[in-house]
Amino acid sequence: MRIIVAGAGEVGQHLAKLLSRENMDISLLDENAERLGDLDANYDLITRVGSPTSIHDLREIGVKDVDLFIAVTPSETENMTACLIANQLGAKKTLARIDNYEYLLPQNKQFLAGMGLDHLIYPEVLAANEIEESLRTNWMRYHISLCRGALELCVVKVREGAAMLGQTFMSGFYNHGRYRIVLIKRDSQTLFPHGEDEVMEGDMVYAICTKDNMEFLREQLGKPKREIRRVMFYGGTRIAQKAVQNLGDDFEIRILEADLEQCQRLSEKVGNALIIHADGSSMEELREEDIQDMDAFVAVTPQSEANIFACLAAKRLGVHKTIADIENIDYISMAEGLDIGTVLNKKNITVSYIYQMLLNASVLNVRNLTNADAEIVELIATEGSRITRGPIRSMRLPGDVSIGGLVRAGEGLLVNGDTEILPNDQVIVICRSHNIRELERYFK
Repeated sequence: MRIIVAGAGEVGQHLAKLLSRENMDISLLDENAERLGDLDANYDLITRVGSPTSIHDLREIGVKDVDLFIAVTPSETENMTACLIANQLGAKKTLARIDNYEYLLPQNKQFLAGMGLDHLIYPEVLAANEIEESLRTNWMRYHISLCRGALELCVVKVREGAAMLGQTFMSGFYNHGRYRIVLIKRDSQTLFPHGEDEVMEGDMVYAICTKDNMEFLREQLGKPKREIRRVMFYGGTRIAQKAVQNLGDDFEIRILEADLEQCQRLSEKVGNALIIHADGSSMEELREEDIQDMDAFVAVTPQSEANIFACLAAKRLGVHKTIADIENIDYISMAEGLDIGTVLNKKNITVSYIYQMLLNASVLNVRNLTNADAEIVELIATEGSRITRGPIRSMRLPGDVSIGGLVRAGEGLLVNGDTEILPNDQVIVICRSHNIRELERYFK
């Protein structure tokens, strides 16, 4: 497959690097030679200095033969224009990063597709959806519903007193069949657990279970039930606006925004929130706005550092649930180490969404696990595929792969080594990103 990525920012670079490992023909285009650096020397891809909206430059890079043209520059207008030109020059499919929710409405998406804009992605909307989910399932760091809710992935930090502490996987403690731990994040390490491994205090565990077993998992982890009703946002960004609209009237919401003009604009856009002209990075102002009475604090300013320190301040002032938008990918591990709560990175969310489009029909969904070096993948087992030819323990899967569960006839089921996967089963797999292509061969 031949792919052109226009825009060598963090999203474009991360995506190009990921795809370059998949034996694809990748070209990365950007007007700024410094952003391209020496990527072509260190990765199996081609870099080219040029404008995504220049007909000459697009022809020079060979857009007429491309299978997918992806425009992820910071400018929505540039991305859409580039895709329209690429379509007219012969690109088979196009994808544009946007920041206007109106374009995602069904009637408008169809109209734009007719013009040559095949796929649109709005990272802030994806991030807002994750904030809503995190607030509604607040005893977890992250929560992802899989296969339309048939299975749930729960990501939880293990604290002192958890029943699973010190329990090895070969001890029989986990043989209850009510949840399955598929991954452990320990400091900077991402571990795929085996028999002699055990859960330790401070670990971030990734467990798959059915919805009716989530309460049992919570009890095993010793996590108290807390109801979230009062939420304070720091930063009136598009992420905050969309998240507040998603939350509706179920929550009492305040938004702290340091820019007075932005406060006035926010008051017109979000009617279900109290807009406060204040600096959320100041502990004094947080106290003045009754931060101690809040159930959750969400920092979504454009500055990663400000979001990290604001969440640390909120934690110190007694807020149980904190969420930070960390745009600098290099800061994610540090933020996790500081124990600031749930970390969002819309670049990783965007890359996972795009990457999923490039996989074969056997792959239904791919999600990046923001704070771990892993992906969660939903695959479908086809008739006669290798994965259906015996129990899981006989499959000789790659080492960094963990099958967590499957959905059969609409019912979510956990798996073990003796489980046999049948044709048409939807299978949940956690793996390193470079294993996805190899896994596809087991399922088709």
